[in-house]
Amino acid sequence: MSRPSLLVHLTSNMKSSRFNRRTMLAASLAIGPLQTLTGAEPKRIRLGQIGTRHAHAAGKITSVRALPDLYDVVGISDSEPSDEKSYEGIPRMSTEALLAIPGLEVVNVETAMEASCSTALKVIEAGKHIHLDKPGALDHAEFRQMRLQAEKRGVIVQMGYMLRHNPAFELLFRAVREGWLGEITEIDAMMGKLADQSTRESIGKLPGGGMFELGCHMIDAVVTLVGKPAAVHSFSTPSAADGVKDNQLAVFEYPKTTVTLRVNHTDPFGGPRRRFQVSGTKGSMEIMPMESGKGVLRLNAAHEGYAKGDHAIQIKVPKDRYVGEFTTLAKCIRGEMKFPWNAEHDIAVHETVMKACGEMK
Repeated sequence: MSRPSLLVHLTSNMKSSRFNRRTMLAASLAIGPLQTLTGAEPKRIRLGQIGTRHAHAAGKITSVRALPDLYDVVGISDSEPSDEKSYEGIPRMSTEALLAIPGLEVVNVETAMEASCSTALKVIEAGKHIHLDKPGALDHAEFRQMRLQAEKRGVIVQMGYMLRHNPAFELLFRAVREGWLGEITEIDAMMGKLADQSTRESIGKLPGGGMFELGCHMIDAVVTLVGKPAAVHSFSTPSAADGVKDNQLAVFEYPKTTVTLRVNHTDPFGGPRRRFQVSGTKGSMEIMPMESGKGVLRLNAAHEGYAKGDHAIQIKVPKDRYVGEFTTLAKCIRGEMKFPWNAEHDIAVHETVMKACGEMK
């Protein structure tokens, strides 16, 4: 029998800047109601958004607006404002006016990718926390500088990697952290979709193609589980004469682990086939489809309510895939938990993303 959902969150040893995989996997408090030490309801966090061009932009502001007890959305800035209903009723203004709003604490950066990092740096220099959508920058040196500047100023940069807060992945992170699977020897994962013409044009503008745009989610999870790879090999097999990188493979080398990641934007069944599978010397876990909460956990010894043998996993997943991100962010801004992902982790992820899509050696 499968164990009920375990909403385990990662914490990081913020006293040290040294990247430590086990530290990144350490458990913290589960998501729950936010309260002050006195038990009084805390004030809502004032939040703004810059940009509506990122593919996740409308979804992110919708998720924030679904948390009215936590957030007060005070404004949005975009050079090409969207007329989507997601933004209806939110005051429109310039970036300068938004950043000058009294009490503003956090900004979602949802611009087109070429403006993402420079916008994030502007917000950091204004002393505001950030939710920065993935993967954060087209250039690694620019991303590194931005992320280190935020760390120096004590500003939170939450990267928009939704798998961090998926309950099935939280269980996987725990299983690896606590040694249920033994020494990890293999990770195999795939994310795909059948891209329409608009999506093809979008990924065609990115030098790294589909692996850059979509594969970054898997890479963040891989680096969380087994750290930064010793070497990365990237392969691209475009399906059409336009040369768009729509079918890619990356292989990561570790001393005792091999990782293979695929991104395929030509797959009509890409959604239901999305998967993340981890094998070790004492067990394995597969999540498929990737965000469904469904999977199989196999153990050669009992662990915390799971007997030796095979377990079909069906963990309830929130309908809103982003609520976990913004609930955790609120706890961190209020000082109720330390932010789990430090600059060194995010820099390692971004570097690995760039190598996986063939944009860095």
